[in-house]
Amino acid sequence: MTTDWSLTAMLAALGGLVLVGVLAQGWWSARRAGPRRPLPPVPAPDRQEPSLGGAAGLSPDGGDGRGGLSPDGGELPDLRTLDESVPAVARVRRASTRIDALIDAIATLTPESPISGEMALSHMPGSRRAGTKPFHIEGLNAASGDWELPHAGQRYSEFQAGLQMANRSGALNEIEYSEFVQKVQGFADGIGAMVEFPDMLDVVGRARELDQFAGGHDAQLAICLRARGAAWTLGFVQQGALRHGFVPGSMPGRLVMPGQEDGAPPVLTLNFDAQAALADDPQASSLRELTLALDVLQTPEALEPFAVWQEAARNLARDFEADVCDDRGQVLNLHAFQSIGLELATLYKALASRDLAAGSPVARRLFS
Repeated sequence: MTTDWSLTAMLAALGGLVLVGVLAQGWWSARRAGPRRPLPPVPAPDRQEPSLGGAAGLSPDGGDGRGGLSPDGGELPDLRTLDESVPAVARVRRASTRIDALIDAIATLTPESPISGEMALSHMPGSRRAGTKPFHIEGLNAASGDWELPHAGQRYSEFQAGLQMANRSGALNEIEYSEFVQKVQGFADGIGAMVEFPDMLDVVGRARELDQFAGGHDAQLAICLRARGAAWTLGFVQQGALRHGFVPGSMPGRLVMPGQEDGAPPVLTLNFDAQAALADDPQASSLRELTLALDVLQTPEALEPFAVWQEAARNLARDFEADVCDDRGQVLNLHAFQSIGLELATLYKALASRDLAAGSPVARRLFS
């Protein structure tokens, strides 16, 4: 996506506002020598930053229109409770949890007869990416009626491949679509299936429209915590962040506040100089700035991530005796946060109107 709703852009109209008391700790004496150090060590939690890969599945209510609701609009029963004597071909297919026509271009593959999971796996493309866009290949389990990633010991009567049409790298283009077609065609040839692809021009047009909407409704907020006086050691930062719910991230120079669900992306990230994290003696490090970031689209509105972001900024600024600044070094005040909150309320409504509610699996994929 070529546009990015940054905090700086959102606050550009707020220039000239004065600080009204976000911080009340006062200035640290510059006479204190050396960086601030931690108290006696506190045992670190075992929990680590979750991976986005664990949240890649899509909601069943956002499927490709092939199942999930009965003709009268009611929910279908769980297929696992159906009488096993009912032939698999007579069972209603469940909607995919990974592929969604809202953001995926979907190709269908029809073999002459059911294919074993072993055969499908042996012909899978080596990479499930086309350029910067991921894609999935799923099989329709002949016994359960579920769309699933093929695995050994099962048989599949149909297959489908879904190519994501947009993400933060931009819209799907003709070259990426052609790469997808080539890889899926190779898989189809390997299992002896007929494949039907959607029209390339139609897919690329949909991708551009989706990217335009997403680019205009993206929101990644970040503020800088800048030391007023003495710098901090890495241990001091880690200890202070731990008290407010942060844990070590998967990359050096990153602490995260985990989401409430297993596998969910972090609610907040606290970033600092990675070189300090890699230093032989962390206590000899010297940090003067931290970046507290919120990726709005990755967490449901109901969890109030914006309020969590504000509270974390105030608590960390108080404990570290730091100023809260934008990326130009200008100190922010309470009115700035209030203005952002109003903008986010409008954003949440616009996303929900497109079935792309913040924090939903499909939104997490699109805004990644």
